[in-house]
Amino acid sequence: MLLAYELVLQGVRPVVLERLPEPTFQSKAGTLHARTAQTLDRRGLLDDVGGFQGTRLARHAPRGPVPFHFAGLFDLDLAKLNLEGPAIVGAPQAWAEHVFAEHAAYRGAEIRRGHEVVGLADHGGHVTLVVEGPDGPYELDVSYAVGTDGARSAVRRLAGIPFVGSGATVAALMGDVRLLDPYDVPPGWHRTPRGWVMLMVNPHGLSRVFTYDFRAPHPDRRAPVTLDELRDTIEYIAGMPIRMDQPQWLTRFGDAALQAETYRKGRVLLAGDAAHVHFPAGGQGVNTGMQDAVNLGWKLAATVQGQAPHDLLDTYHSERHPVGARVLWNTRAQVALMNPDPAVTPLRELFTELMHLDQVNEYLGGMISGLDIVYDVGRPDDPLAGRLAPDMELKNDRGAFRLVELLHAGRPVLLDLTDDLREAAGPWSDRVDLIAAASAESIGATNLLIRPDGYIAWSGEDPETLRTTLTRWFGPAQPTFARPRG
Repeated sequence: MLLAYELVLQGVRPVVLERLPEPTFQSKAGTLHARTAQTLDRRGLLDDVGGFQGTRLARHAPRGPVPFHFAGLFDLDLAKLNLEGPAIVGAPQAWAEHVFAEHAAYRGAEIRRGHEVVGLADHGGHVTLVVEGPDGPYELDVSYAVGTDGARSAVRRLAGIPFVGSGATVAALMGDVRLLDPYDVPPGWHRTPRGWVMLMVNPHGLSRVFTYDFRAPHPDRRAPVTLDELRDTIEYIAGMPIRMDQPQWLTRFGDAALQAETYRKGRVLLAGDAAHVHFPAGGQGVNTGMQDAVNLGWKLAATVQGQAPHDLLDTYHSERHPVGARVLWNTRAQVALMNPDPAVTPLRELFTELMHLDQVNEYLGGMISGLDIVYDVGRPDDPLAGRLAPDMELKNDRGAFRLVELLHAGRPVLLDLTDDLREAAGPWSDRVDLIAAASAESIGATNLLIRPDGYIAWSGEDPETLRTTLTRWFGPAQPTFARPRG
């Protein structure tokens, strides 16, 4: 749904084929990390996503500690990171999906619910999808197809894109249930010699419970979960009975770490869990998928509209595949540290001490939150290139405004703080917004060329390298014609 919004924002009208006839409103994830919050702020979506409880999000960095965990060790302090806003935003995944769908549909995206892709053929110039809809099967010809259809992606399978990595070793269960003795149940994360139990206790409604059983993976990953199975597994791991009933949602998962070999094959692309799956350690999955969507949207739209350089769409894979691989790597490390074997306990104790070192806190916190993401944009001597453009207060003859507000429209921005780039950038004025402004803040550069996803493509003063970079990301200069004399 976020990708649909990104596309329609660029003037491309996408069709979303959703297998489910209506939203389930069930949320596996509920944590938006700092980089995702910053990204949504640059689209003007952060307040809608983060304000599901009717409160407006604070834009300042946290005023106190923000504990977070690595491998169940809650010794990270995300407030110590270089933040421009909230370290974490609590927003159920289902609510974020609803917000994105509403914004996308309002701007013209077509969302077809109850439509399942069962066939796909890439003809080179277009893609034909075979769809099972409420009124029967039909074919749909599209310019490009993007599979955002989860870990068991039909699009990935039909396109023949290998999904490679390591298989599951852990059998995990999750359920929303009513605890019959909520005040006698120890809330929080509990490691025992037999595994892990996590209890998010709600005395007045449904509680969410997890079990991590390290004996072996599930013999059948797709088998329905029963309340008896969840209850028995909790009792085995916790060593005590925990009474529950009224299950509303039960599911099973594992720690398989799998990634698509390529995020693009011809006119078929993948994003989100269709491109990468891993153990849900640190709540990184939904965040990685959202950032996939924002990286891909403007590149795909420019390609569809015939405005993109020939290799622009390939940079989606080259930029996002390493990010996904790094997430798989750190989640595998976390699973290893979470092993309930007592022999691992000294290693966990050592990690706990290390996490209180500022450098380790910054390294692990930046990795979990996505703040350490820097893309290779081909300018190794430019210290800001590939980094997210920092928000700042700006002013020009139109008044005061924030940098992130310039990106709400999803267009690239050339921030001209020296007021001398107009001539160099003029031939790209149909595709790039040139904003002359002043800033009281030092950003380490005089001018910035910012991509629609908020990342810096160029910084500096040299008109020649600016023109080269504009051509690299946004295509050749628009022809100019001199007025004849006489």
